Amino acid sequence: MPPYLALAIAIVAEVIATTALKQSAGFTRPMPMLVTVIGYSIAFYFLSLTLERMPTGITYAIWSGVGIVLITAIAWLLHGQRLDGASLAGIGLIMAGVLVLNLFSKAGAG
Repeated sequence: MPPYLALAIAIVAEVIATTALKQSAGFTRPMPMLVTVIGYSIAFYFLSLTLERMPTGITYAIWSGVGIVLITAIAWLLHGQRLDGASLAGIGLIMAGVLVLNLFSKAGAG
């Protein structure tokens, strides 16, 4: 499996798990709790596959950066989280960092 595909699956699973974690209300609601546990299990499995072929630092930068952007978007859409100018600028910088790593860094997967 190509490393970027495994990483994309890991990120999507982590975002689903984190979203369900919010819905689990401190692990008191069984279905969101189950989605959280399964989602994180899938996420870490595919992250481990990614780490077999990509450097840890690059992998984690992409994983966390894309995850932050997606979770923030979901929090805005589903939970009404407000985003001010500073938070939008920060998200923009995170996105720029992930793009720089992928487009210009020679440290990633070849």
